[in-house]
Amino acid sequence: MPDSSLHSPVPHTRRTAGGATVVTLSGEMDLATTVFLRTHLDALTAAPRPDLVLDLRPVPFVDCAGLGLLCRVRNRVAARGGRLRLLTGSAAFLRLLRHAGLSGVFEVLPDRAAERIAAPVCPRRPMVPTGQG
Repeated sequence: MPDSSLHSPVPHTRRTAGGATVVTLSGEMDLATTVFLRTHLDALTAAPRPDLVLDLRPVPFVDCAGLGLLCRVRNRVAARGGRLRLLTGSAAFLRLLRHAGLSGVFEVLPDRAAERIAAPVCPRRPMVPTGQG
């Protein structure tokens, strides 16, 4: 009997913050999950100038397939004149990027940047004349 988990989507949430699409991934990024995640991320990077933040804080493990997917997303975003940021607080993930020779390839945001990304954008109020002077 086939494994039904192979047909389930990768756990993630998507929202917009400050004009960027923020995708929070959860679970492992490995060969089994990147197949499903690739389709979703390809759709998000298909338009011109995508602005994408991948929140990797809930991701406990990334293998070479996961790194390959991150490189694919980065290349697609760059080819379309967009911006990709990775949000992580994981020293292990940063070490993995360094050992793979990818530490300077990605724009990596520290864990504390999550508050800034999650903060609601306050629209500016129009100036109202208070009187003549």
